[in-house]
Amino acid sequence: MSVVKDLARYYTYADYEGWDTSVRCELIDGVAYMMSSPISRHQRIVGKIFKALSIALDGKKCEPFMAPLDVRLFPEEDKSDDTVVQPDVFVVCDESKIDDDGWCKGAPDVVFEVLSGSTAIIDINSKRRVYERAGVKEYWAIDKDSAIQWLLVDGEYVEHRFARDVNGSFVINIQVLSISIML
Repeated sequence: MSVVKDLARYYTYADYEGWDTSVRCELIDGVAYMMSSPISRHQRIVGKIFKALSIALDGKKCEPFMAPLDVRLFPEEDKSDDTVVQPDVFVVCDESKIDDDGWCKGAPDVVFEVLSGSTAIIDINSKRRVYERAGVKEYWAIDKDSAIQWLLVDGEYVEHRFARDVNGSFVINIQVLSISIML
């Protein structure tokens, strides 16, 4: 992920909305970041997460989504909000947050980011902070060998780290949803 616009410029959703949609980017605290195309390993992990969540949540109130779908974490009526992200996979339990015209308004309940070399620092630092501030109840950052879970407790994230087991699998216990998925 690289900065896509002038670093000295502060951007809002109103600016973002007018950008070329053929180029994926995110806006974090007014700074625009271009998103490169993910590699196949990344997409396989995203697909496994989404599939497992879809099966586990079938017939339940909560619904999984996957990128690219804009999430406006702090939506303002006048479009002055400065943070629009596209999490790899996320779950929303409040259907009023999903706008059929193309975006999620407000914090998802659970977010999954699959770490890539070009995005790991942003996912673990900038996005973690903004997800915490927005009230995302559970945030997972996953790479090929490990996973980090942040649970929101009294407005702050508590971190837990997990490694793959001897068989190369993860059992992800999603506390907010009271479900487990295997990756």
